Amino acid sequence: MPDAAHIVSDVMTEPAVTVGRGTRFKEIARAMARHRVSALPVVESDGRVAGVVSEADLLPKEEFRGRDPTRLTRPERIRRRADLARARALTAGELMTTPAATVRGDDTLARAARIMAVHRVKRLPVVGADGRLRGVVSRGDLLKVFLRPDEDIEEEVRRTVVAYLFPALAHAVRVSVRDGVVTLRGPVHDTSLIWVAERLVRAVEGVVGVETRLSGTAAGPGGLEAP
Repeated sequence: MPDAAHIVSDVMTEPAVTVGRGTRFKEIARAMARHRVSALPVVESDGRVAGVVSEADLLPKEEFRGRDPTRLTRPERIRRRADLARARALTAGELMTTPAATVRGDDTLARAARIMAVHRVKRLPVVGADGRLRGVVSRGDLLKVFLRPDEDIEEEVRRTVVAYLFPALAHAVRVSVRDGVVTLRGPVHDTSLIWVAERLVRAVEGVVGVETRLSGTAAGPGGLEAP
């Protein structure tokens, strides 16, 4: 069977930089600048994640500096209620987005990427079964899989896809990888498995694209099969 997909704990950053509910606005901004991150988990005293405070949560303080909120139209005040509250906020507990979108260490990288896309965030706290913080995973962490050497990808494709789907003709199926793009060439017994092969190859970590140039076999002289 193909290898299991890499999981979040393989690429996450630990220990994570955090703040508490009572951390003041300027200290939050300093921590973000010092550690070059765009968001920080807000944790309780027992290590559980209470929320996340991000650069976007801090920006209303600057946006509304010197502006009189009463001059906003009523519909705009209603629409910007959360931003207006953050403009007055002084601590992480007042600024944070809660509940926080999180992932588990044993979640796949694909699941983490989907959660980031749905919630439109760049970083996710990684929690254990007890809800306590284990680390942080970022977009950059998820992209590390694409730094995987072509040779490693080729070996895994041969071992977990070609040998698994086409054991009788594994020696005849050629696998090449260039810049993460996998090409499969050669004869196969069952052409209905070609789309399965493509799907399994795409699931291999580090694969950027797949080109399948596989063809069915035909019986040759003496009952031998030839392409």
